[in-house]
Amino acid sequence: MNYYSTNKQAPDATLEEAVVKGLAADKGLFMPYAIKSLPQDFYDSIETLSFQEIAYRVADAFFGEDVPADTLKQIVYDTLNFDVPLVKVAENIYSLELFHGPTLAFKDVGGRFMARLLGYFIAKEGKKQVNVLVATSGDTGSAVANGFLGVEGIHVYVLYPKGKVSEIQEKQFTTLGQNITAIEVDGTFDDCQALVKSAFMDRELNERLQLTSANSINVARFLPQAFYYFYAYAQLKKMACDKVQAGNNPSPVICVPSGNFGNITAGLFGKRMGLPVKRFIAANNSNDIFYQYLQTGVYTPRPSVATIANAMDVGDPSNFARVLGLYDNSHAAISAEVSGVAYTDEQIAETMRETWKEYHYLLDPHGACGFRALEEGLKPGETGIFLETAHPAKFLDTVEGIIGEAVEIPAKLKAFMQGEKKSLPLTKEFADFKKYLMSL
Repeated sequence: MNYYSTNKQAPDATLEEAVVKGLAADKGLFMPYAIKSLPQDFYDSIETLSFQEIAYRVADAFFGEDVPADTLKQIVYDTLNFDVPLVKVAENIYSLELFHGPTLAFKDVGGRFMARLLGYFIAKEGKKQVNVLVATSGDTGSAVANGFLGVEGIHVYVLYPKGKVSEIQEKQFTTLGQNITAIEVDGTFDDCQALVKSAFMDRELNERLQLTSANSINVARFLPQAFYYFYAYAQLKKMACDKVQAGNNPSPVICVPSGNFGNITAGLFGKRMGLPVKRFIAANNSNDIFYQYLQTGVYTPRPSVATIANAMDVGDPSNFARVLGLYDNSHAAISAEVSGVAYTDEQIAETMRETWKEYHYLLDPHGACGFRALEEGLKPGETGIFLETAHPAKFLDTVEGIIGEAVEIPAKLKAFMQGEKKSLPLTKEFADFKKYLMSL
């Protein structure tokens, strides 16, 4: 399958070119020309399939024309060696727990898949060294770094905003060593993302180094995130069947905590493939650029502000271009399928505190936005699923300060905490970043 650029000023690319390049030559994001619908019999029996079986069927629709079946199946099964359970929190509200992977965040799915797919293409092309640049507001860095750790022929450079990620998040990518380098940028996430994009557009750099991205701008990072939307539906359908509700075919409302918009875009792709989702809600923090777009029809990016839901602190979401592409730039079409909400730090904290008190369910700050949106926005008879995108212990000081109790730290996180932080300090000026890369 070929991929086009959202800016429509660059040549079409194969999947291999799109994954290895990351970003199109015109600074656009790659989009597949076709989104294949899955047959009705798949949805009729989806509740009988495992997470890996479901994901392989979805992956085959995206990548089957370009990757041999046995290779693709191995990539999917290796990526998804952990569960993503659907857990009931309140009446008609369920949490899709995406924090059971190696770094306890939803980006383990896309990060691990991309590492394996890129590794396959690099081996196929016989390339000696590919340099992966990734900007992170928290969880992307750890998921990508751990997904690529030790992969031959790939070196990862993680750019993160100084003082704006939690200590545990930081330790997950600054303590690894080997083929992972952490770069501590004196700026915001948007500054980090701008450095990465500028590097891709610099001809001198690209003549010297083979560069690609592992942010959700890369199709191999964001498309696999569709997998767990299908699995969430399968689990919900199985719960309905277990209740012996004849003919029950749930069509949930899905709320996605949204920052760079890769996650919700993957869900919208799933809906386009026939996944029965009634509608989506994009939950923002104070960085409410998408919410304002829904209200006004005008997209106005602005500098991000720091919040307790730091992974959503994005002032110019890259994947908004893909949302526009998916709906032919129609504000009316987007608004028909996606609504928006935005919450302050105070509202997020209140939701975390009250949900712990009433349901004894511990939310992280991002999941709290999703849960609150469903509490306030579900209509009678609707069932809601929100994405709990990271383990609350990854935001330990924030969560403990809000609920007034100690939070148990999972063994996986404790292991990261014992490592020694190693990072390279850098300004937010592209000239300094280019000088560093040219010296490699």
